[in-house]
Amino acid sequence: MKTIDYYNQHVDKFITSTFHIEMGELYQSFMRYLPDSGSILDIGCGSGRDSLAFKKLGYQVEAIDYSEELVTKARELTGINVRMQSFYELSELQQYDGIWACASLLHCERKHLPEVLEKILKALKVNGICYVSFKYGDRDRYKNGRKFTDMNELQAQNLLKKFDNILLLQQWITVDKRPDHNEDWLNIVFQKKLNK
Repeated sequence: MKTIDYYNQHVDKFITSTFHIEMGELYQSFMRYLPDSGSILDIGCGSGRDSLAFKKLGYQVEAIDYSEELVTKARELTGINVRMQSFYELSELQQYDGIWACASLLHCERKHLPEVLEKILKALKVNGICYVSFKYGDRDRYKNGRKFTDMNELQAQNLLKKFDNILLLQQWITVDKRPDHNEDWLNIVFQKKLNK
């Protein structure tokens, strides 16, 4: 089974398990660097939980997801015209004040992470902010029909230092807030700077 098939086939279960998670602290760590009512792209928006939260807080929100079923649900839940699009297909140029990639790039093949990060940097305005999160670990693995690219601090450091226009603002570990999950997450917030 492909990862995308998992989301299309388990859409209701996925939304039920993720939609009501308290995300306020993570939002704050991202929004503190953003201009009021700035533009945000939510990459891999899933149910639309975070897109809806940012919209309610006055931001201009666009969202993408690669699961047809999740795109349909996210449109219903958020009222945003969520696009069916993969992070591999990002092509915007200097368009967003912030890019939110919560638990989405963990499905990017490790060898393609630099390429996707470059697309994210191109899509951000100068001084724009990006939040990304990965399940904490150091390997690539399959679990319950999904492929995961885990990340630890050293791997994150090696990835980010490939770019001379990334300023790391924060990096920290959190515990999964779902009661039936005992996993840690690596959270990263970085800023796009002018190329040196």
